[in-house]
Amino acid sequence: MIILGIAISVLAVIGIGLLVARKVDGDSVNFLVAGRSLGLPLVAAGLMGQAVDSNATLGNTDLAGSVGFWAGASLPLGLGLCLLLTGLFFAKPMNRMGLLTLPDFYRIKYGRGVEFSASILMIFSFCILLAGNLVAGGFLFERFLGIPYTAGVLLIVAIVLTYTVTGGMFSDAYTALAQMVITVIGSLALLIWVGSTYGLDIPEGMGPFDVGQLGNSSEGAVVNWATLIALGIGDIVAIDFMQRIFSARSPEIARRACFVGAAGTAVVGIPYALVALATTDLVGDGSGPRLLTLLDEHAPAGLAILVLSAIVAASCSTANGAILGTASVATRNIAGRTDRTDAAGRDTLLRDVRLTMIPVVAVAIFFAVEVPQTGILLTLAFDLMLAALIVPFVAAHLSSRITTAAAVAAMVAGLGVRLVLFVLTPTMYGVPNTVLHIDNSLIGPGFDGWPTFFGFLASLLAFLGTLAVQRLREPAGKSAAPGDIPPLPTPEPVVQHG
Repeated sequence: MIILGIAISVLAVIGIGLLVARKVDGDSVNFLVAGRSLGLPLVAAGLMGQAVDSNATLGNTDLAGSVGFWAGASLPLGLGLCLLLTGLFFAKPMNRMGLLTLPDFYRIKYGRGVEFSASILMIFSFCILLAGNLVAGGFLFERFLGIPYTAGVLLIVAIVLTYTVTGGMFSDAYTALAQMVITVIGSLALLIWVGSTYGLDIPEGMGPFDVGQLGNSSEGAVVNWATLIALGIGDIVAIDFMQRIFSARSPEIARRACFVGAAGTAVVGIPYALVALATTDLVGDGSGPRLLTLLDEHAPAGLAILVLSAIVAASCSTANGAILGTASVATRNIAGRTDRTDAAGRDTLLRDVRLTMIPVVAVAIFFAVEVPQTGILLTLAFDLMLAALIVPFVAAHLSSRITTAAAVAAMVAGLGVRLVLFVLTPTMYGVPNTVLHIDNSLIGPGFDGWPTFFGFLASLLAFLGTLAVQRLREPAGKSAAPGDIPPLPTPEPVVQHG
């Protein structure tokens, strides 16, 4: 019965995605940014769908139940903070620029070399993010279908690709709206059931008001703050978030959608953390994600169908956006496809983006099989973005005196420091570093969390230091070189759809 219910919800989402795919009409602008025609509900649902994924549900409950509220809730709250900051400072100017992908911004401000380097890092990070959502599908289908974990990962890839390849951003937006309705209802229904059945008693020292989790390093404060900062700030330069902002009909709609998405992310994420804390003794530390154990062994069938459908919906929504955004960046910004059509007038960019989705998901599948962790992969992905890309991005909005050299210095220093500390630190966000760790006597588990801050600080100092040196070398009275800030591109024509 549970499998039948999930299957029906999945088929409904696929049906919606395929139904609206006709809006693409063979045009890459329609495919990549929905013709820049989306209204508030669709943009807000898309942004929320990218924030509320399996990392913010399964990862949230695993971390909250084992470590404390702030270890888990930092995932959705960090993503909500990102949307809030983006709405306050970046959504309107970014929408106004008429871009197709986020790396276009780096090309305009810093040149082709920075665009290419930023694109490589974004693709790597988003393959990790995509992998985190495939992990959820693998665990879920393994437990409830009895199929091998890897087969479950491949199944959720097949589901998402079915409508992503055909409908692009239009399919993403309309399916996200349906998926987020399911997710909000499922989250609140789960909280109400747990509260009425078992109560909401929270173990001492692990609740939302136990501030030691944010102020005492022995209680995980450094890791919790690192998670909030990595997601709250590093996620600002997320290609999936920005692609939805580019799809909004107007700058004001883009801005308001960020605020709605931020609120919705918190509404969904907080109940999952509270549920994990209230059922700690009931679920224990068994194998597999805690939430799946709770639903499989204790929840009534109807509720299990609703919540599991919400988890699958959240995973599909984020995977959809990650596949579309990553393939777009690989095609347009790595391969340099700034022209959308060939000499015969055919929109070859659309075809190439669709083809590029295949190697993108192949890399994500590799990460999902090698590192079957929820929550951790999400934070790690945007930790890298925080270390390398956020400083040049914010600086380009604040000043006209930016330079390519400063951007390069920030990227090299921030990423270099972060990667060195990553391989030297035996744990990452509270779990063993099984990805790449070099045994050493310099850094122990107590250093976990600090690499996030040191990577960002190195990037900031390198950017400011390079600017200062360049200004000292300028002849007196000389202004910034005309080529430092290339002019903004002419926006693509807006295609309206009924």
